Amino acid sequence: MGSEAQTGSGLDRSRRLTVPELVARSARRAPDAPALAFEQDRRTFGELEERSERLAAALGARGVEPGDHVAMLQYNGIEFVEAFLAIQKLGACAVPVNFRLSRQEVDYVLADSGATLAIADPELAPRAGAVETIVVGPDYEEALAAAPPERRAHEVMGEDLAFLMYTSGTTGRPKGAMLSHQNLVVNTTNWLYEVGARPDDVWLSGLPLFHIGGLNGILPFLHLGALAVIEPSGGFDPAQSIARLARHDVSMCFFVPTQWQDICAHPAVATVDRERLRKAMWGASQAPLPTLELLAATFPSVEIVNAFGQTEMSSNTCFLRGEDAIRKMGSVGRPALGVEARIVDESGEDVPPGEVGEIVYRGPTVMQGYHGKPEATAEAFAGGWFHSGDLVREDEEGFIYVVDRMKDMLISGGENVYPAEVERALIEHPAVAEVAVVGVPHPRWVETPLAVVVPAAGAEVSEEELIEHCRERLAGYKKPSAVVFVDILPRNAAGKVLKRELRDLYSG
Repeated sequence: MGSEAQTGSGLDRSRRLTVPELVARSARRAPDAPALAFEQDRRTFGELEERSERLAAALGARGVEPGDHVAMLQYNGIEFVEAFLAIQKLGACAVPVNFRLSRQEVDYVLADSGATLAIADPELAPRAGAVETIVVGPDYEEALAAAPPERRAHEVMGEDLAFLMYTSGTTGRPKGAMLSHQNLVVNTTNWLYEVGARPDDVWLSGLPLFHIGGLNGILPFLHLGALAVIEPSGGFDPAQSIARLARHDVSMCFFVPTQWQDICAHPAVATVDRERLRKAMWGASQAPLPTLELLAATFPSVEIVNAFGQTEMSSNTCFLRGEDAIRKMGSVGRPALGVEARIVDESGEDVPPGEVGEIVYRGPTVMQGYHGKPEATAEAFAGGWFHSGDLVREDEEGFIYVVDRMKDMLISGGENVYPAEVERALIEHPAVAEVAVVGVPHPRWVETPLAVVVPAAGAEVSEEELIEHCRERLAGYKKPSAVVFVDILPRNAAGKVLKRELRDLYSG
């Protein structure tokens, strides 16, 4: 029996592949090759491997154990990638935190995740509260310099948690999607196959690294031994992004639709080398057809690729490749390699092509569940498939078009906004008796939250006061852009607010 157990353990070890090992492989093959670029800072693969190893040792010396959760309160930068890899080398789990969240929202994520330590930029460190923190800068560099020569040995397995990524839910509280090393490794290989990246490519993305698409966009290039350029956090500047495309000879890039709109409209876009730029990717939000038409007209010789997915799927589920970008404009493409998908009705039965249903998924990129939320996990995996909440239709060639979202989520400028979160904040105001938040079209952000409010009896409150109330409690992109006051909310016979009626009424 003991011999069999050892053999089984050996089999498990021999079949594993973890995220840090993807980078270590590139470091062994080409230690002096450039891996990351951020402003004036650079890291070779050898430097990235050495520094992440030292940081892992420093974290272990501070008591981080396998299975612990380590929060990352960081802006975009090379240290973000170093921290992500170091945490995973220990067998711990990285918990990136959206720096745009309010203090209350950050407090919830830290408490719910059970983070035992945080790595934070100086401006964000106070948000870590009582959690022990390594501050990027002198503290961070001193921790690396003082690290033990070798980190504590721990064998990380493919099913170990690598990433706890918080995504908002209809209950108004974020849920932590548990992603394993296997989830991320398979998503990386899927991405490479679908997009066709090469070792001589240079990558640049407009997504923040706390966003799953931002970090997962870098991993394929670290795996290939190629260079990834990191955009700074803060307000998007199309002129600066265009300058980086030229300065770094970028061959593949990703921007959300609103960013592409600004890039294509900027005079400096004429300086982009169309011979070097091979692929222009978009995603994170549905794009209006005029934006896609502008992108195609601005870069007629460049392949346009749409990447579609969600956090719980690690994240990509569908790709619209360059050869189909024009004739299937508006589609999110077809399911990725290794992702099985169906479109089903409320009973879980397949719907025929052309009819609307919910897209559900199965495959090795599906998350392990929601952290500490067994009921939400069971609901999401009803019938043995992951239920996305996206309502879609499929054409006769198998291309998928997103129609709506079952759970009322809206995407504003590439950021997920869940009405329940905004409603929870608004109902705390004493002048609000009832509220419903819906997404309405916006010329720049694609969608924006609109609050429909029934005031409390005898109360007086202004639109500006309620928006400011939300600004103090929520990330800026979640606050309603407008407030409409009504006497009563439309409801069905069961008492549920008819949000579709509100969207139809105020979307004109």
